[in-house]
Amino acid sequence: MGFTSKPFSEQVAIVTGGGSGIGRAFTEALASAGAKVVIASRRSDVLRRAADEINATLATERVFPYEFDIRDRAKIEALVNDVFARWQTIDVLINNSGLAVPETVEEITDEGWDTVMETNLRGVMQLMRAVLPHMRRNDFGDIVNVSSQAGKHGYADVPSYCASKFGLLGYAEALRDHVRKTGANIRVFNFCPGLVDVEITRTGQAAREGFIHVANLARTLMYALSLDRNVVLEDINLYTR
Repeated sequence: MGFTSKPFSEQVAIVTGGGSGIGRAFTEALASAGAKVVIASRRSDVLRRAADEINATLATERVFPYEFDIRDRAKIEALVNDVFARWQTIDVLINNSGLAVPETVEEITDEGWDTVMETNLRGVMQLMRAVLPHMRRNDFGDIVNVSSQAGKHGYADVPSYCASKFGLLGYAEALRDHVRKTGANIRVFNFCPGLVDVEITRTGQAAREGFIHVANLARTLMYALSLDRNVVLEDINLYTR
């Protein structure tokens, strides 16, 4: 069975948390390749600044800020509906929004646990669920989840974060199995980076000792998306030696 490809110049992407750090690096890479990129998060000032800077560098408008809260289901559905109404396609979804609440296993609070789970897991599930019908309708799509090495290994100081990132990988694996069984032209990628220097974003700058430069994640993203549509690339582990 053959799967149809699509040039980046015809693709529309949504990147949550796309105004800074890993999300911004992904946004710059996609926009530089010709895609239209909607960057979505709660920080409208950060989004606007990132969009203005990237668009100025490209000398064209390819990045579009969208204020939303991934913990709010109504805002998730509004984001997806608005993007699809404008361009009639959603080709790439990058689930990059996430947070950690540092609490030990013994001291963990219900509030801290719920905040992490609503942001890192439930909201991501709801966003994928909202986007999936559009990708199926157009028979094309890539879903990229930014998990973590904390989705592979438990760390005593961030148990809720670890649980959410482990859960994200489990949900993504179930989604991958679903699209395989239904024959959909949709791929699911999971990034599991170690420490990433989100403060150093320019290519020429060196990352701090023990940290990955975000440019490595961006290059890996574009490589993964460029693979043949029938190639399955599962969890992508990146960390320093």
